[in-house]
Amino acid sequence: MLKQFSTLIMISLSALLLASCSSNPPKSSYNNICSVFDHDSDWQEAAQDAEEKWGTPAYILMAFVHQESRFTHDAQPAREYALGMIPLPRRSSAYGYSQAQDPAWYDYQKSTGNWSARRNNIDDTMDFIGWYNYQSHKRNGISRHDTYSLYLAYHEGQGGYSRKTYLKKPWLKKVAYKVTKQSVRYKAQLKNCSRYTKSSYTPSKPTKGNAQCRAAWPYC
Repeated sequence: MLKQFSTLIMISLSALLLASCSSNPPKSSYNNICSVFDHDSDWQEAAQDAEEKWGTPAYILMAFVHQESRFTHDAQPAREYALGMIPLPRRSSAYGYSQAQDPAWYDYQKSTGNWSARRNNIDDTMDFIGWYNYQSHKRNGISRHDTYSLYLAYHEGQGGYSRKTYLKKPWLKKVAYKVTKQSVRYKAQLKNCSRYTKSSYTPSKPTKGNAQCRAAWPYC
């Protein structure tokens, strides 16, 4: 009887874990936000919830995930091997959809009280990115509609952004432009997403920040 009860608990826990995670969208859908939403509505619901809570538009949140992990739940930096066989430490602790590193994730958990948050969970990922962009808005005056500057702060950290460390990284500015272009593409596609347009959800209005968008027209 005890053995059967234990088995039932294990099955229930497994089902709960599977329900809380989502399958990764197919590669062919990465550049179309409607296709990602159609693949799994969890992406849409999590993006909308995070936008309502933190103010960063859903299309920007999704563009961040596209850049950081290509919607891969267990994404990690590549591991190098010594002598072709001895595994070496990874370049960073970045993990999951958002590629958040351990210190940033801990700060998020501490700030929000969400200690059970996981980096391979869609809801937690979107909430983290929204939270982090809110910190960028609050600490560095970046508009939550300024994809370009938000991404620079996301990559460099709040202190690094304020010190303008990105100015010495031309490659990073190119990536920030790339993320901005992706967000513009997603924003345009949202108008044609049947699941999205039929919902009662109303996108947030642009918020004012002290910093101006540094991306070239028409990305601001």
